[in-house]
Amino acid sequence: MNASATENIYLPKTAVLDRIVTEIPDVKTFYWRFDDAAEQQAFKRFRPGQFAQVSLFGVGEFPASLPPSPTEKETFFTIRQVGSCTAALHQLKAGDRFAVRGPYGNGFPMEEYYGKNLVFVAGGIGLIPLRSCIVDALEHRDKYQRIQIFHGAKTPGELMYVSKLHEWELTPGVECHLTVDRAAAGWSGNVGVVGSLFAKPGVHVPVENTIAFVCGPPIMFRFVIKDLLAMGFQPRQIVSTLERYMKCGVGKCGHCCIGVAYVCVDGPVFTYEQIANLGEDI
Repeated sequence: MNASATENIYLPKTAVLDRIVTEIPDVKTFYWRFDDAAEQQAFKRFRPGQFAQVSLFGVGEFPASLPPSPTEKETFFTIRQVGSCTAALHQLKAGDRFAVRGPYGNGFPMEEYYGKNLVFVAGGIGLIPLRSCIVDALEHRDKYQRIQIFHGAKTPGELMYVSKLHEWELTPGVECHLTVDRAAAGWSGNVGVVGSLFAKPGVHVPVENTIAFVCGPPIMFRFVIKDLLAMGFQPRQIVSTLERYMKCGVGKCGHCCIGVAYVCVDGPVFTYEQIANLGEDI
């Protein structure tokens, strides 16, 4: 959605909530559409990994990951309640209105990964931004080789998109491996950090001709990167999204500057090779 020369790039468009689904404690998925059907149609032109700015009237604005398009039939945000803006969103109900502007950012260059193996490694709500890539890859399944998904959370009740994970695993050539830090009653799966899944019997992670997507808390990110590098992955084979306070979304305010890069326009998708050269501890 390209802004015209006379359009205010900071002006969001009004949207209405259709329905809300609770995923895990403090995380909900908000299905929505623009009031203007033309805006809705134009907004479908975005790439996995891009984001939008979500506005709550009288409260503020925050960035949110977008689903893939047009593979998802509905537009939605999956949002964790962490501050005043997200708390205000979590208080809304079907029929309520808010506002959205975007899409912004570079997104994942999925076409560049055609013919490769895809390895997705997500810790906690890190599966939210990676969902767009997974769904896009499954929609174009014939374009890729093996697809492996490794997802970990603190407890079984904090695993994201469990029903979707089971659905994705039914696709030929797709593996899903789950783990938790602390087991609970009824949990018979792996217990340990997400990187422990790489050494699980029967699991083989190919390094040659592979792209690894990594997203999660900083401590998880650091250890998974260490594991992948030890396995033989090159920094350019590892991609991720960076989270910073992206206030304007268009590279003007400087809030999201890391080294010489603006996360909102140069990212949020970076290779680990780029991240390591940004000159700041991630």
